[in-house]
Amino acid sequence: MGNKGLGEFEELVLLAVCILDGKGYGISIKKEVERHSGRSILLGAVHITLYRLQDKGLLRSEIGGSTEKRGGRSKRFFKITDSGLRQLKAAQEVRQKMWELIPQLKFTL
Repeated sequence: MGNKGLGEFEELVLLAVCILDGKGYGISIKKEVERHSGRSILLGAVHITLYRLQDKGLLRSEIGGSTEKRGGRSKRFFKITDSGLRQLKAAQEVRQKMWELIPQLKFTL
């Protein structure tokens, strides 16, 4: 997959998938990202990102049972892969190292 790293939105979506621990699907992931980021986001953007992350091998998904509430349609549930978790940890480590180097914050912590 190369070492391109994650975009900010990809990182937020991956974090939401982790928080939801296998129960994450489009709308629940959208709500989780909105809750933590304070931003309003489009469901379409979440779906595009979920499939892109799946194509990169960072997520996997499975179809859940259909429900009457959804007119017989099934939900697709997403889970992080080991590779996805490694990418998230790497992103966190880079950010943490950089935060620790900010001079203005050295004496405020």
